[in-house]
Amino acid sequence: MYDTIEIEIDKRPGQDTPGRSPARRILIAVLVAVAAAYVAASAYMYLFQRSFVFKPSGEVISASAAGVPEVTEDTVRMADGTEVIVWTAPPAVEGAPTVLFFHGNSGNLSDRADRFRYVLDSGYGLYAPGYRGFPGSEGSPSEAAFISDGLEHFDLVSARGGPVIVHGQSLGTGVATAVAAQRSGVDLLVLEAPYTATVDMAAEQYPWLPVSLLMKDQFASREWIGDVDAPVFIMHGTADDVIPVSHGAALFEYANDPRTLEIVEGADHGNLWSHGLWDEVQRQMGARAR
Repeated sequence: MYDTIEIEIDKRPGQDTPGRSPARRILIAVLVAVAAAYVAASAYMYLFQRSFVFKPSGEVISASAAGVPEVTEDTVRMADGTEVIVWTAPPAVEGAPTVLFFHGNSGNLSDRADRFRYVLDSGYGLYAPGYRGFPGSEGSPSEAAFISDGLEHFDLVSARGGPVIVHGQSLGTGVATAVAAQRSGVDLLVLEAPYTATVDMAAEQYPWLPVSLLMKDQFASREWIGDVDAPVFIMHGTADDVIPVSHGAALFEYANDPRTLEIVEGADHGNLWSHGLWDEVQRQMGARAR
């Protein structure tokens, strides 16, 4: 028979068993903590994402107090019964266009009265709806609701007759582009500081998140603008720190002819009108009328 040999391993003080070293335990703990933090951050961004996209605030002051006394303040009932605020004024010049204006993601409708003043002083008509969930309107904001309402608004304006300019400002460029892509009879699509898609912007701001999977309201203008058969005018400033000018330039590449891109050196997100935006809109409409 064989003899049994017992071997005793000399275990030095502080020595751990293989695979269970303190360094490894610490690494695993760190990885678990990082993973938990990532999941928590992703969950937070998913649950509260609309508060990042839609930022209604303030109160809608009267049109007269805002400096546009010729505007009628009204409410329009959407197909699902939701009532939204609308500011309207007919063209002061016979045959002049009406501007269907979709504003940006913050504040409220009356904050854009300075832009409306340009429109009205030109003799053009105005139809400016407020968004669901914003001051003066019922409901909750979402991409689907904004676009559905936008199409209804366009149909109301179109039914009145006369040329229609669909104008989008910032977030409203996505609504305007979707409307122009789904409706004929748009005489000019104006995009003031647009994006290619809100999901593209989110991906740039949060590269560590799978935003394409998490984001509900993606406003993919780059996918819609190829279906727009109206002339497209895009204006963007090089000093825009809200939506980079690269978005406007990229969106232009997706658009069909006739299309115009005007990049304004030194202009920021909010001052394109003082850099000739409205003058160019009138020029383009005048050229079409000739």
